Amino acid sequence: MASINPPACNFGWKAPEFNLPDTNGKLVSLQESVGPKGLLVMFICNHCPYVKAILPRLIADVTELKALGINTVAIMSNDPSDYPEDSPENMKKLSEELALPFPYLFDETQQVAKTYDAVCTPDFFGFNKNLELQYRGRFDESRKDTAPESSRDLFRAMKQVSQTGHGPKEQVQSIGCSIKWKID
Repeated sequence: MASINPPACNFGWKAPEFNLPDTNGKLVSLQESVGPKGLLVMFICNHCPYVKAILPRLIADVTELKALGINTVAIMSNDPSDYPEDSPENMKKLSEELALPFPYLFDETQQVAKTYDAVCTPDFFGFNKNLELQYRGRFDESRKDTAPESSRDLFRAMKQVSQTGHGPKEQVQSIGCSIKWKID
């Protein structure tokens, strides 16, 4: 599995619309997802070791962010034909087992990932209440292993967005597994 980094934050870039099914088949849109202070859009999957390493802390952080007015959605855009662990059935299983506090959406056509220019899992897009991009950085300083003392980059950045509407000027890019694109 090759590691890949997404591009730096393009401050002010407007969040593209989406309307994707969650693990129960209910369609969830961008407009209904945004919280009073902003929205965190995460591209994740079940099989990625980078995602697995941060998932318990990610769940705790997005729960805290919700109390600050930042809602969260997770989007899985991998092609599950080559990665069965990322199938809709396994997404539902993971969502239920961990009681995910956010909708876990399936981007079957991969069009949303392409529109967002998502490149890896995890890939984070932090928007303010006007749906302007303010954060495109890492979760924290850990990689595939859990860091004992987390820097909480994502949490601190989104807390700042909730308070000021703006993300930090200095951001460290995320790192993760490449999105598994369908072969035409």
